[in-house]
Amino acid sequence: MPFVKNILNYRNLSIVGLEKNTGKTVCLNYILRRLNEMGIHVGVTSIGVDGEQVDSVFSTAKPEVTLYEGTHFITSEQHYQKRQAVSILEHVDSRRTALGPLVTARVLVRGKVLLSGAATTGILHTQIKQLDSMGVELSIVDGALSRLSLASPTVTEAMILATGAAVSANIKQLVSRTKFLHSLILLDEVPTLLREKLTTIESGLWSVDNEQQPHDLGIASVFLIDRAEKDILRFGKTLFASGAVSDRLLRILATKDNGITLIVRDFTKLFITPEAYVEFTRRDGRLMVLQRSRLIAVTLNPTSPQGFLLDSKTTCDALGEALQTPVYDVMKIEQ
Repeated sequence: MPFVKNILNYRNLSIVGLEKNTGKTVCLNYILRRLNEMGIHVGVTSIGVDGEQVDSVFSTAKPEVTLYEGTHFITSEQHYQKRQAVSILEHVDSRRTALGPLVTARVLVRGKVLLSGAATTGILHTQIKQLDSMGVELSIVDGALSRLSLASPTVTEAMILATGAAVSANIKQLVSRTKFLHSLILLDEVPTLLREKLTTIESGLWSVDNEQQPHDLGIASVFLIDRAEKDILRFGKTLFASGAVSDRLLRILATKDNGITLIVRDFTKLFITPEAYVEFTRRDGRLMVLQRSRLIAVTLNPTSPQGFLLDSKTTCDALGEALQTPVYDVMKIEQ
């Protein structure tokens, strides 16, 4: 797949599934094999558990993660003990997880491993820095169900989005759901000067005036917006939400006025439905981000956990046309 060359432009990468069983592990194994052939020093970890032989939800067979000589990996102590690769332990984290402390090791002889990594993006960010200090050229984070937060550009520089029949066995619905998330990933960034002013704001809902100056609206959470005593648009129609945004905020703003711009940190802060987004944009509303995620590729797993198989070419073509980007069938990349 040609997107592997694009990966080399970044220091770290996340592989995120729109749902469970969308082919993340197959994609990860392909990338690891290719990078090994290219002589790239790779580090790997996960949010959640990856590499298990049987899916914990559907009880279906899953591909295991194969690591190559020289690869660094981070996993829990419990899963490290189950590795089938020969490795040397290099670091034990003092923080504990439900599966024991997280350990960092380097592969000496190729083999299969279970990956279970950080429970929070904060710890994950620290681990990526740790891998950098060990000489890793590229850190790869494999995602877990509903953990899109690891794709935040504050955590990883770039991402691969995995979709497939597990999202929907109906091609039209699959395209619709994937296209919506894709549109959020590619939201426009605010200008650099405004980004610098807003990045340091840690909480609350703020307004931005015509001179690009932020004003604290005194609303600690966007969930309290309906209790605001003053007009939230008194400084202008540009707002910044420092935390998560739900349908509720979009629908309240849609009733306030036309042409409101709402800025969020990045797409992972948006917990919204297509319906609320359409309602907001019909009033000329606009969503923007402080930092845009760099999408490297979109991949497809045409097989659902229940065994339903989508036509690969038809689905890739439909997704490619809707997203205006190539879509790769991960079940064919090893063939």
